This record gives sequence, C-alpha cells and structure tokens, in this order.
Amino acid sequence: MSDATERHVAAAAERVGCYRWLICGLLFAATAINYVDRQMIGILKPTLQADLGWSETDYANIVLWFQAAYAIGYLGFGRLVDRIGARMGYAVAFTLWTVAHILHGAVRTTFGFGAVRFMLGIGESGSFPAGLKAVATWFPARERALAIGIFNAGANVGAIVTPIIVPIITVAYGWRAAFVITGVLSFVWLFAWLAFYRTPRETKRLGAAELALIESDAPDAPGKVAWLRLLRYRETWAFALGKFITDPIWWMFLFWLPDFLAKRYDLDLMSFGPPLIAIYLLSDVGSVAGGWASSRLIARGHSVNRARKATMLVCALAVTPIFFAQWVSHLWIAVLIIGLAAAAHQAWSANLFTLVSDMFPRKAVGSVIGIGGTAGALGGMLMAKFAGYVLETVGTYRLIFFVAGSVYLIALAVIHLLSPRLARASVEIVEA
Repeated sequence: MSDATERHVAAAAERVGCYRWLICGLLFAATAINYVDRQMIGILKPTLQADLGWSETDYANIVLWFQAAYAIGYLGFGRLVDRIGARMGYAVAFTLWTVAHILHGAVRTTFGFGAVRFMLGIGESGSFPAGLKAVATWFPARERALAIGIFNAGANVGAIVTPIIVPIITVAYGWRAAFVITGVLSFVWLFAWLAFYRTPRETKRLGAAELALIESDAPDAPGKVAWLRLLRYRETWAFALGKFITDPIWWMFLFWLPDFLAKRYDLDLMSFGPPLIAIYLLSDVGSVAGGWASSRLIARGHSVNRARKATMLVCALAVTPIFFAQWVSHLWIAVLIIGLAAAAHQAWSANLFTLVSDMFPRKAVGSVIGIGGTAGALGGMLMAKFAGYVLETVGTYRLIFFVAGSVYLIALAVIHLLSPRLARASVEIVEA
C-alpha cells in the first residue's frame, strides 16, 4: 500500500460523526439559560434594594436560601439522574427552575423572594449532575475535559447576556417583566432537548464510527453503586472538599460583582454591563482553555494526574492577583484582574468536574457530582453570610477578595493529599 493510500485510510478512520458535539451544544445552551436565571438577582440588586427596601443582610439571606436549596437539591438530583438518566433528569430540573424563575415576577416581599429563590435553587441543582452524566455517557475519557469546558462556558455566556438584556427589559417594562419574559422564552430549549437527546445506542442519527469512539473506554461493571458507600472513598472527599473550598468564590462573583462595580466605580444598571461582559468573556475563554490544556497534556503523553493537577495549579496561581482589585482606581485594570480570576476559576472548575469521571465509573458520576455540588453550595452559604456581614459592618470588599485569592491553592493541596495519583476508586458494585 502506498504512503498516500495509507494516509487516506488513516484519515477516513479518523472521520467520525459529530452528533456528540450537538449534545454538548445543548448542554452549553442550558447552562447559559441557567446562569441568566441565576445571575439576574445580582444584576438587579441595586434596583430591588431600592424598590423593596432590602438591607445587605436581607440580600445575603435571600442568596443563602437559594444556596441552601441548591445544596439539598444537588444530593437528590445526583441520585435521581443516576436512576432515570440525563434526558428526563435534565427535563425535570429545567422545568422546575424555569417556573420558579417566572414566579419571581409575582412576589412582593423579602420572604416571597426567599421562597422562589429556594424553588429556583432546587431546580438549578439538577443542571450539572445531568449535564455531567450526559458527558460521561456521550464522550470517551480523552474528550471529556474539553466537552465539560465547552458546556461549562455556557455559564459565562449566560453571565454575558444577562447584563445586556436584563437592563433593557427592566428599563422598558420593569424588573417583574424581566423575570417573566426571560423565563417564558427559555422553554424553547426544553423541546429541543427532548427531541434530540437519547443515549448513544438509542440515537438513530449516530454513525457506527462515532458510536465506537464513544464506547472506546472499558465498560463499567454490571450492577449499581450504593450512594451512602460513596462517602467512604477518599476520592469522593477530594472532589467534595475541592468544591466546598472554591465554589463560594464563583457564587461571590455572580451575586456581588455588580454591587462591587456599582459601589467602587459609581456604575449603575445601564453602565456596569460592559465591564461585566468583559469579565465573563475572559472567563469563557478560561473555561474552554482549561479543559483543552489538560486534554492536550494527556494527548502529549502526560498522566491524567499530572495533566489535571498542573493545569489546576496554574489556575490557582492566576487567581491570586485579585488580592489587589479593591485598591485599583482604574476601572478597566480592575476588570482585567477580576476577569483573570474568573477565567482561572472556570478553567479550574472544568478540570475539577472531570476528576469525577477520571476516578469513578459512569454509573456513580451523578451521585458523586451531587455530593460535591452540595458541598459547594454549603460553602456558598457560608460565603453569603460572610459577605453580607463584611459589607454591613466594614463596607469594603478587601477581606472578601483576600479570601478569594487564597483558597484555590489550599483546595489543590487538599485534593492532592486525598488523591495523590487520581487513582480509580475501587467502588463496590452491588447487584441491580
């Protein structure tokens, strides 16, 4: 066989379908919608405080109720998704959180906001367990970090879109209409998800070559994983504590960054959009780059352990300049510093999520993600109370940013101590 023929055969062998990337695109879109719904309260914080008379503590408590529900719901949805699958699990979660989002437009009291935020938190807690279950189902191990990085970038797109569309709707029709309009329009995604998502073997549009690629990893052992037994594994705690320590920083960005920009640089509802967009554009790049970087290192022959942790170390170091953001007098220099930290968090997050599929069989992924998500939400609750107290008593973000710049290095040390080699957990499989 000639060299040209061999190259043609090799190229043909590499040409597989791209249906799995359509699934990734749907996950990207759902994550964007999730973050529009989640972030709107942060964008509207000054407006809502003026209209409803909230104190800093009131606002912190409303955020806390969302995160309490997120913590509770993450555990339940992680298990539910492992039982009923990503397709119906995501549909249930999406419907619940979208209805809750629309109901924001009807409430008039602080208690009412706390109640609908609680309902929103329950629904939104299903997003990542279902999304990561779908990635574990549709992608081989060597592509998962990139796929997770791409769909996780939807969070940043949602965070970019929110300060563009929400102020426009709010100025034209009021903040109540902003919740109703964005919620009703997002139901389009649900119809697309139910139309296109099946497991690979149930998908008629999937070619044989792509199915072979998806199933190229060794199959899981038959049976099921007992949820409570997952708490016995150091690998579970490596992921959960990593989430507990670092997730609160992203929550702080979402719920308090518009407030920081408004207070520090005298911006308002119509003017803090461009800085927020710039920050979340940078974080979007970080999300994809983080997944790409560790996948690239693995492709070049590095171990999974070395590739993931080296990438996460770079991310942890890139957050540290946020120490100085409070002292920066120039808006766009502060935007660059905060944007770098946000990008580093998203790159970190893409790799942290991927650790679960590195260390656990597919049938345990949703449950472990649920445990970790609960831990992250509990950390977010502590951050909400901490931020509310600091802003109520001290009035500046200096201490908050000091904590933000420190915790990633601590989290990486904890992960390394609990799982020094990222070895596959010896999960006990029980009969179905």
